[in-house]
Amino acid sequence: MELKVTRWRRYGHDRLYASLPGGTAVGWADLTTGKITILRAEHSDDVIAALTPHWSNSHDTARPRYPRVPGTPESEAPPELPPLTPDDDLADNPPGAALRDRLVQSGAGWLKRTLARLLRRPTEWESWEKGLTGEKRVGAELDRLARHGWRVLHSIPLANDVDIDHLLIGPGGVFSINTKYHPKRSVWVGNDAVKVDHGKPRPYARKSRAEADRVSRVLGHYCAFPVPVEPVLVFAGVTDLKVVATQLGVRVYQERQVASLAPLSGVLTPEQVEQVYHIARHRQAWRLA
Repeated sequence: MELKVTRWRRYGHDRLYASLPGGTAVGWADLTTGKITILRAEHSDDVIAALTPHWSNSHDTARPRYPRVPGTPESEAPPELPPLTPDDDLADNPPGAALRDRLVQSGAGWLKRTLARLLRRPTEWESWEKGLTGEKRVGAELDRLARHGWRVLHSIPLANDVDIDHLLIGPGGVFSINTKYHPKRSVWVGNDAVKVDHGKPRPYARKSRAEADRVSRVLGHYCAFPVPVEPVLVFAGVTDLKVVATQLGVRVYQERQVASLAPLSGVLTPEQVEQVYHIARHRQAWRLA
């Protein structure tokens, strides 16, 4: 297998990384100590074979950079992320990964959660379980858009123990998707509030807009072009969804309606889609977001 070799010099390190065609690093060599580290054992022979020819000419190896906007001074080039490693790759995150991890870390097993439901004791577990169900349902719908040229990421971890439910990247732009699961409920969406079964107003739209702004700042920081991000609210399991807002600034769908995003185009080129996706799937891009 032919691996791509790139040089990475940051934070006092000087390394040669060997990566798969998709960008995932499978090994690296420390040019200071001479040590080779294998990240994926099944590729050990390929890593050694790929790095050895570059070793003696490491001073000539070009440092990888993201494409710059024509005419942009070199000093204004966007910062670089370290080569992608399996531990930092978010592409394999399943929908609801963060909520699933919370349930596991809570120590609340299935029996304990079932007993709490039977006794009608309100717990965080119930909220997490519902959220997990909703994210799985919406995630399955979003994954269907891959055949239309879209990239999908799930459960992107941010600082302060929060996460982005889903991120959709494709020819029609970037969409930050917030999932809400209200089984067998009716939802009303106005300009300033969302109400479930005519209950108290909930700040879903405001939080979705803030999340999209957060995503746009992160992606724009690492790209050489602006990355506008649209907020999306997706309601799963509801019996009725009524949108009366005229100035909401947030797309609102039921879970099956996210398919309407598939034909959107004209915002990002195929090259830009891949660049944004490469940044978005990198855990280190979000660690301070």
